Amino acid sequence: MDNLFEVRHCPTPDDFESYNTRRTRDTFLIDKLLTKNQVNLVYSHYDRMIVGGAVPVKEQIQLEPVDYMKTEFFNQDRETGVINVGGNGIVNVDGQTFPLKYKDALYIGKGVEKIVFVSDDPTNPARFYINSCLAHRICPSKKVDRAMANPVHLGSQENVNLRVLNQYIIPGIVETCQLMMGITEVKEGNAWNTMPCHVHRMRMEAYFYFEIPEQQAVCHIMGEPQETRHIWVHSENVVLSPDWSIHAAAGTCNYSFIWGMAGSDGPMDAVETNKLK
Repeated sequence: MDNLFEVRHCPTPDDFESYNTRRTRDTFLIDKLLTKNQVNLVYSHYDRMIVGGAVPVKEQIQLEPVDYMKTEFFNQDRETGVINVGGNGIVNVDGQTFPLKYKDALYIGKGVEKIVFVSDDPTNPARFYINSCLAHRICPSKKVDRAMANPVHLGSQENVNLRVLNQYIIPGIVETCQLMMGITEVKEGNAWNTMPCHVHRMRMEAYFYFEIPEQQAVCHIMGEPQETRHIWVHSENVVLSPDWSIHAAAGTCNYSFIWGMAGSDGPMDAVETNKLK
């Protein structure tokens, strides 16, 4: 089965100032990633991150390279993280089987030749969200289930930003080259994430929003601190966040999102909330 593949190029902050709603969404929003019996991949020139999704239903799905990558297999020069946001499933990594339940994660190291996705129950298929970036060395594949994630409690009810940042694929839990992933859960009665906000000058980030009820929405805020824009997102939408952009959001209800990033793990530049424009 062929992968569906798309390339996203990198606008500059100066270009971004002139973007209208349509162009902002076309450039940074991925709104159709998880489709049945298909692998969808979006290649971003920001840190050469690949964001993808796989939903195996009646048959297994293999993660294949595309011609754009110029490799014999997908992880030939990349490392990959997978988080399941659906029913129970399995990821087969060069013959090694990793069962993944809801919100379980898997790190797959460089050099793995065969990555295959399978669902336990076709009536409730697994929904595998994928982040992949370039790697310069081999690190061992490792499963990180929900119990292994490191919870970091942030925010306050007073500021409507009470949330738990669950670190899955990070140093100290998983050895990687540059990929980091986790899940942030905004608590009931709260709306804001990553607020106060910050900018990563040396790395990009991708936000996969989920657990948003059908009639609700989340407003993702991005751009330079003095020149912000917004994107309304729904469940299983992704926003690509450049290194020069803040990345924060407020929802009409509480929600969760998977954050994934690549690049240098340098310090963040904090932005004072009352200085945003």
